[in-house]
Amino acid sequence: MTYDFDKPVERRGTGALKTDALKERYGRADLLPLWVADMDWETPQFITDALKARLEHSLFGYTVEPEDYWPTVQEWIWSHHQWRVEREWLSYIPGVMKGVGMVINFFLKPDEKVIVMPPIYHPFYLTPQGNKREVVWSPLKGDKIDFDNLEKVCDDKCRLLMLANPHNPMGIVWDRETLKRVAHFAKEHNLIVISDEIHCDLALYDNKHIPFVTVSDEAAEVGITFSAPTKTFNLAGIVSSWCIIPNDKLRKPFYEWMAANEFNEPNMFAPIATIAALKNGEEWRQQMLRYIEGNVEFLIDYCKTHIPQIKPRRPQASYLVWLDCRALGLSHEELKDLFINKALLALNDGEIFGKEGSGFMRLNVGTQRSVLAQALKQLEEAVKSLS
Repeated sequence: MTYDFDKPVERRGTGALKTDALKERYGRADLLPLWVADMDWETPQFITDALKARLEHSLFGYTVEPEDYWPTVQEWIWSHHQWRVEREWLSYIPGVMKGVGMVINFFLKPDEKVIVMPPIYHPFYLTPQGNKREVVWSPLKGDKIDFDNLEKVCDDKCRLLMLANPHNPMGIVWDRETLKRVAHFAKEHNLIVISDEIHCDLALYDNKHIPFVTVSDEAAEVGITFSAPTKTFNLAGIVSSWCIIPNDKLRKPFYEWMAANEFNEPNMFAPIATIAALKNGEEWRQQMLRYIEGNVEFLIDYCKTHIPQIKPRRPQASYLVWLDCRALGLSHEELKDLFINKALLALNDGEIFGKEGSGFMRLNVGTQRSVLAQALKQLEEAVKSLS
């Protein structure tokens, strides 16, 4: 079957964060939204059909997990990432960042710290800060982890290291040696590593995602993996995340605590959507990835030809593109004004990913090419107006 990723979808008025929060977040509602990390394509019909079938039985009482729920997840992880995940390692969690908050509150004492490596997905530092934990900053060195700096900033109060794998916002697929070094560093410094792998099924251009805990015994000992089908199949509104912990010394007390508080019980629709996506979604996923690659190349070519001051970084994974806008010579406030008030575009402001993001913007190309083309035309005209 051939899927149509050019089909326009009207999201305004549906409660979509991407469109209906523009006035609140950007001060105006007349912007093309290319910001928050969901895609503008309809959730595939095979998922919608599975949900509709359950809705036909109009009684929504307490439910149990379908028998094929976790075997389907295990099979997907094995077939796509060659990782044999044992059933006992797996648990439902009510969202990746909620899971991060749970780990912080369960494992970290009030005076213990969380290490982040900016530029980085902003909830990686907002969630610890919101839970009254100190955040320790160890910026990336270009597109590499700065292990020398990690040694300098890590003290005996550091307890948790946050890893975006693949990286958000830069789209880096970390290589095996880097992940091994992270694991060894964590083991030596008594750190837990949370590996957020929610973009793992969105590797582009023949890049290969490597699950963190598979790279070494040390990684399996220190690692907690969070993932979900939500980014891949546009399911963010149906919370269907999972947690994987191989080390029983981490897993057993944490999962017992989650069970006691019923945090590990999925809503009725999460398993249904997950099973439908993972059993039927591979062809859709492959076509979607090729379309994203086409959008990335369109963006890069357009900027090179028409807006050479803006240099997109070609992502190795995901539909999020890191734009280097420093050659425009603008302050960061002027850069935001250019995008919002002159180009009429809503992108993610680079500085929310840490001060290292000054002069950058994050653009979501998970949209119809006609929308992307219109956005780039508006941006071109806005840049021309500067001179």
